[in-house]
Amino acid sequence: MIRLSAFADEISPDLGEQIAVLSSEQIHFLDLRSVENTNVLDLTDSQVARIKETLDTHGIGVAAIGSPIGKVPIDSSFDEHLHRFERAITLARALQAPYIRIFSFYPPAPLKEGSDDSGAVNPAQYRDEVLRRLREMTARARAAGVILLHENEKDIYGDTIARCVDLLQSCNAPQFQAVFDPANFIQCGQTPYPDAYDALRPWLQYVHVKDARPDGSLVPAGEGVAHWPELLQRLRADGYDGFLSLEPHLALAAQYRGFSGPDLFRQASQALQRMLQALGWEYR
Repeated sequence: MIRLSAFADEISPDLGEQIAVLSSEQIHFLDLRSVENTNVLDLTDSQVARIKETLDTHGIGVAAIGSPIGKVPIDSSFDEHLHRFERAITLARALQAPYIRIFSFYPPAPLKEGSDDSGAVNPAQYRDEVLRRLREMTARARAAGVILLHENEKDIYGDTIARCVDLLQSCNAPQFQAVFDPANFIQCGQTPYPDAYDALRPWLQYVHVKDARPDGSLVPAGEGVAHWPELLQRLRADGYDGFLSLEPHLALAAQYRGFSGPDLFRQASQALQRMLQALGWEYR
């Protein structure tokens, strides 16, 4: 049976309000990205302990650590970033989260070598370094017993279908899998369904629920061009039994966070749940 989760900081910075809205929507998991406007990787051990105790009391589990790992330029210090990554592993263990969401690095900054006439960086110039870093993090994830979920975020190396497939094939590890984010593909000029779905299906282990119009503006699932009803039907037919995680970004879509607020979040949640109910697909 599939399970619903959510980036609860889309609701409010306040954990109590996050829990209240999740409970009212019958959502029993969250992707922990921030609390009280503090990024998950910057929470202290005592804050993490309090968060876990509160979530346990309300019957809410942590599906994934919504980390910003990999959202830095590829030529930034990897040693410093590995320190952040190790914190993500520590938090996954403490919160009993099976997954850590990651990205595959921005182009080098400042833009110098490897630029074409338009000033754009050719991703092939930094592919090898992306893979070196991802393989190192994957090895550490394997040792820690957690799974890394690569998100197809706009402007990182793995933003297109072809480059996502390249990363997943090249890393070739059970600990490095794919988050399927249809709206992000739309914003990159890619077709999420059926093109991206068919290409990523061998590695698809998590789904972010958001949708976009052709111009990239974000809307509740089913109101854009991601073909959510058909996608859900295909996921069910293919035996998907993982998480559907709401990340609607209906009020704000920034580099490191998105926000919807309680009312827009409920709108997004109910849009998803209506589609699931129309399919007769049970969820919890």
